[in-house]
Amino acid sequence: AARADHGMAHPWQLGLQPPVTPVAEQIRDFHNLLLVIITVIAVFVTYLMLYVVVKFSAKNHPTPRTTTHNTLLEVAWTVVPIVILVIIAIPSFKLLYFADSIKDAEMTIKAVGHQWYWSYEYPDNGDFTFDAAMVEKKDLRPGQPRLLTTDEAVVLPVNTNIRLLVAADDVLHAWAMPAFGIKLDAVPGRLNETWIRVTKEGTYYGQCSELCGTGHGFMPIMVKVVSKAAFVAWAEKAKKEFASRREGTGVKLAAASGKRPR
Repeated sequence: AARADHGMAHPWQLGLQPPVTPVAEQIRDFHNLLLVIITVIAVFVTYLMLYVVVKFSAKNHPTPRTTTHNTLLEVAWTVVPIVILVIIAIPSFKLLYFADSIKDAEMTIKAVGHQWYWSYEYPDNGDFTFDAAMVEKKDLRPGQPRLLTTDEAVVLPVNTNIRLLVAADDVLHAWAMPAFGIKLDAVPGRLNETWIRVTKEGTYYGQCSELCGTGHGFMPIMVKVVSKAAFVAWAEKAKKEFASRREGTGVKLAAASGKRPR
């Protein structure tokens, strides 16, 4: 895949990863708005500081003024920050609502965090479950990124509204996928949800983003977004392949639960 299309961060990259969901696109736009605002504030405050240092130095202004109040200035430094906060708040609340509301979900998947791997359930496509653990460095194939590749990938259809349910069975985890604009906590005993609509096929990478123990840095997320026809074919194959694992999610890692990945 072309570098710009690869769903992961790169050395010396500037800015956010290219967004591939409507939520991620709005996050990028909001980020760019905030960048302009904070740059203007930083330049203005720097200018004021330099102006005060030069204008009111003992050399240039040996006799201090005795003015203690300026009504216009006091109104300005109260009103202007309020206006700035309103400008920030309006798109912020719109983005929060947009990211939180499920858009007529066409299918549902569930991600469950474990120490230290993820398991996934597809209740609408055969009701199968599988585990996805990190591939160690010695087992990587050419082109597979270290610390980001998993032995099983989450497969999603492109241009489909998907409800994502996130939970955990031991400690706090967080399912994070930068290109999707998602970072959602996985909490034991609680079910959190969000939605995804990926507009571009490809392979995307994320990681657990909640400190969950010694193996925290070794539970990546790998998502393959394919055409709807390819997804239907994969689901039929996966339903048969993973059917026997439904009753024992996480069994394949049980024997290695005390072993820290490298």
